[in-house]
Amino acid sequence: MKTLFSDRIHDVPRSFIREILKASIKPEVISFAGGLPNRQFFPVAALQKAANQVFEEQGATCLQYSNSEGLIELRQFIADRYRQEQNISVSADNILITNGSQQALDLIAKITINDGDQVIIEEPGYLGAIQALSFYRPEYMPVSVGAAGMDCGQLEHCCASGSPKLMYTVPNFQNPSGVTYPEKNRKDIADIVSGQPLLLVEDDPYGALRFSGARVPSFYHVLPEQTLLLGSFSKVVVPGFRLGWVVAPDAVFDKLLIAKQAADLHTCNFTQYIIHRFLQDNDLDEHIRTISGAYGRQCRAMRAAIVENFPEDVRCTMPEGGMFLWAELPGGASAMELFTRAVDNQVVFVPGDPFYTVPQRRSTLRLNFSCVNEELAEKGIVRLAEVIKTMLG
Repeated sequence: MKTLFSDRIHDVPRSFIREILKASIKPEVISFAGGLPNRQFFPVAALQKAANQVFEEQGATCLQYSNSEGLIELRQFIADRYRQEQNISVSADNILITNGSQQALDLIAKITINDGDQVIIEEPGYLGAIQALSFYRPEYMPVSVGAAGMDCGQLEHCCASGSPKLMYTVPNFQNPSGVTYPEKNRKDIADIVSGQPLLLVEDDPYGALRFSGARVPSFYHVLPEQTLLLGSFSKVVVPGFRLGWVVAPDAVFDKLLIAKQAADLHTCNFTQYIIHRFLQDNDLDEHIRTISGAYGRQCRAMRAAIVENFPEDVRCTMPEGGMFLWAELPGGASAMELFTRAVDNQVVFVPGDPFYTVPQRRSTLRLNFSCVNEELAEKGIVRLAEVIKTMLG
């Protein structure tokens, strides 16, 4: 049976998190594993009202095939919001609506990567990107990310010693670390890659979910000709509609459009109409402030519990937004072993292992705070602390 499948499918692992989520189905298990927005804030009633209005206004039109680029009104809303919120001037004609930003990653990889092409990727990096890009069998060039952003020395070495075609980043509240690249770091990165024959992918699903600090300018401000902007409504409205987008220069956009047509013709017309109607009738900024405020409280509760209960030599990030904390165990202790023990104590998280392209024993772990209230955050951290202390002796 194995001979029926392509070589590339054997190179791509299952989604590690999707497998972990099976361990958190039981109601008594406190899960810090999923990268899920909190369903408590899904605007169900407003979306239901928007859907009814779409049927009344559009009738059968909203159920018909549509253009591959996406609903022009929705693309214009996105373009206007870039201008208003980030002082980024893009045309709606350069915005392609996709089935979540995950599809945007797949389409970008599809049009750029041949077997063995070099791709710069954050370390640790978003495992969904690692999974999507791995289908096209690149040679990864991992570059470390820490509190000060991306390691520019490593990046410079990658560009000088190789020929990378693509560079993937999540510069705002990075998944998994929660780190935000400082403005100077972004300028230094732009100086290094400017003029290089590569595209910089700026994936920004969490950027609006800031609960402290100030927004940092996009790579697009300093590297517009080489930057592809990815965005999504999944984290700020609802994930189940699978609505994302990519902003690309004309030459890249044309190739992405061909790949999109070959993949699925177009993203669901009906859900695009619903989201657009919702955005017209509701204050998105107020909705985001509600979400961000709650996530900030949950993050602070988790951090306070960590400070109080974890051993002092366990290091942990303090993000200004997003959905994740990143912790590191002392002495090279195995996060995978900790996970196995933690399941027995009815708390789960994501070990750091799948966030790296080179398999080896890791001491890092990701903790999600968006799906637990303050009480559950504290209770789960106490459970996890008990296991850490037992394991470390």
